[in-house]
Amino acid sequence: MFKKDISPGSKSKVKSSVQRSLRAQLIRVYPLLTPYIDEIIPKKEQLEAMKIYNSPDRVTLFLLPSPSSSPIGIPLFFQHMSDTLLPHLKLVHRFPNCFPSIRIDRGAIRFVLSGATLMAPGLTSKGGRLPSGNENEQGKYGEVGVKEVEEAWYGGKELLKGESVVICAEGKKEACAVGILTMGTKDVKEKGKGPVVEEGHYLGDGLWKLACE
Repeated sequence: MFKKDISPGSKSKVKSSVQRSLRAQLIRVYPLLTPYIDEIIPKKEQLEAMKIYNSPDRVTLFLLPSPSSSPIGIPLFFQHMSDTLLPHLKLVHRFPNCFPSIRIDRGAIRFVLSGATLMAPGLTSKGGRLPSGNENEQGKYGEVGVKEVEEAWYGGKELLKGESVVICAEGKKEACAVGILTMGTKDVKEKGKGPVVEEGHYLGDGLWKLACE
């Protein structure tokens, strides 16, 4: 979605009623953010909405007002039209255990970071990780020590087509992309081929650079 560099668009203040709605939507879509929602969107702060017109799609980026150290503000999440709110990777890196996640193997990293569609083999190989399918499992995404195995946990409940997902990478500490599943994780295991994630945002893309300039 943001393969090319993008320029900051016009910003406007988000109305209080809209901001409350956005907070509620974030908690609904990402319930593990609930304990941190007042830190992410402080009640006394007013969000800003930036229109990104020169991206291939009509996208709105939501930010907190800019501190002196940030050129555009603190990026939180973005939305294409009225689609699901997707977290900016800056937010994911602040709260890495709060988003449904999957892991790609080392060989898939360069493809994901070039904006290519994530394919199933990058997840079903030895280095890939998907939810276990056991809904009784408990844990936090990315934490080790589940079932006495020193391995990060990628959830018990299967993720469904159309849900948002964070993409982690074998051997890397921080997530590298976020997107929307075009195939449920159960189907990924059963079929082992085909496109899995429609990428929305990845490290080094235009949206990332916009927040780092």
